[in-house]
Amino acid sequence: MTLIKSISGIRGTIGGKTQSNLTPLDVVLFTSAYAQWLKAQNKGKLTVVTGRDARISGPMVHALVNQTLVGMGVDVIDLGLSTTPTVAVAVPKEEAQGGIILTASHNPKEWNALKLLNAAGEFIDAKAGATILEMTQNEDFQYAEVDALGSITSDTTYIEKHIEATLALQTVNTAAIKNGNFKVVIDGVNSSGGIAIPKLLEALDVETIQIHCTPNGEFPHNPEPLKEHLGDLRKAVVKHRADFGIAVDPDVDRLVFVDEKGKLFGEEYTLVACADYILSKEVGATVSNLSSTRALADVTLKHGGTYTASAVGEVNVVTEMKHVGAIIGGEGNGGVIYPELHYGRDALVGVALFISLLVERGLSVAALRSTYPSYFMSKNKITLEEGMDVDAILETIARKYKDEKISTIDGVKIDFKDEWVHLRKSNTEPIIRIYTEATNEAAAAALASRFVQEIKLLF
Repeated sequence: MTLIKSISGIRGTIGGKTQSNLTPLDVVLFTSAYAQWLKAQNKGKLTVVTGRDARISGPMVHALVNQTLVGMGVDVIDLGLSTTPTVAVAVPKEEAQGGIILTASHNPKEWNALKLLNAAGEFIDAKAGATILEMTQNEDFQYAEVDALGSITSDTTYIEKHIEATLALQTVNTAAIKNGNFKVVIDGVNSSGGIAIPKLLEALDVETIQIHCTPNGEFPHNPEPLKEHLGDLRKAVVKHRADFGIAVDPDVDRLVFVDEKGKLFGEEYTLVACADYILSKEVGATVSNLSSTRALADVTLKHGGTYTASAVGEVNVVTEMKHVGAIIGGEGNGGVIYPELHYGRDALVGVALFISLLVERGLSVAALRSTYPSYFMSKNKITLEEGMDVDAILETIARKYKDEKISTIDGVKIDFKDEWVHLRKSNTEPIIRIYTEATNEAAAAALASRFVQEIKLLF
């Protein structure tokens, strides 16, 4: 059982003892600290938007969060079953001072988490996160007196509002998509993607075949949208002779496509394709994190744009995007950030941009994939053991490869001529992530195996 407190929020497994798992007391403590932080940043009555994915513990955790905010004198706009990007869109539209999303993203069903947003609907920065964590240690909270308690207002229309805002973007070719006669299979992993993605496609007159779209939190497979977890989707696309398939994670900020042959388009190439489309309309800068494919840099340079890499984590990507004025960015895990709508990973925007690209190019998904540089990734992890000094391990690796091109802004990334490896401690799980990329699958796997062994020798 696990509880992870980080600058981006609190995440853990349900049940067990406090301070070691995500228990009701931990939820109340962390929510109180967030509300206290908001009070220090703002004057007058506060409003916070809340929403959740469909995981089983969601109603319990959501109720605890809402009522704790009420107890702190904060008004709540409760979106109910929603998506991470939908809550992000709602915060500035409602002129709220913050937002809380109850989701553990790609983690299994026993996990849940509180993701914290600022008034712009963006994840809080490192400084704010550190302050909130410190407040949880002090537990010096000022709760509201009876006449100053907050209130809860329910608004379950925001997925539709999010879709309307997405289809209103000038870059989304709604008319052409409606004339495209697409048939698409959707895997919503029995969470809120099973609501949002079908609604989006129906608004675009796309025929949908839905699998695992009942939002009951009983994930039918590992909820991380990777090739090895998407066998049902791949088979369904072929069986129904669909144009492609769509998979999302439980909170709908990660997006993966399957081509008409049942082959993965590649989670790394979701952002590449969307960026290719946007860059064809406007030349500009792009950003992804250090663990993302080189293909984005290749496509960006082909269009005459500029590419930079950030540390892993959505808030780091967004910070770099603002710094360079990027017109699109994201993460190689299938997360597309399109600032024209908001600064956050958004599968709905990704779907709309991707289909717009398909109708403009007149290509099948498989044919589109063949137009991009082919790189192959291997994504591995090592579970941390008690007492393991990860920083010392990474420092040793960096010293060993000091003559190569190295970045240490987030763990250690080593760029070799035709391949790279990125080693870093996860923000969301007790693991070391080992990502590699090369020009063929065997080389990427071999590089990963080599560094797994090198790290194990340092335990």
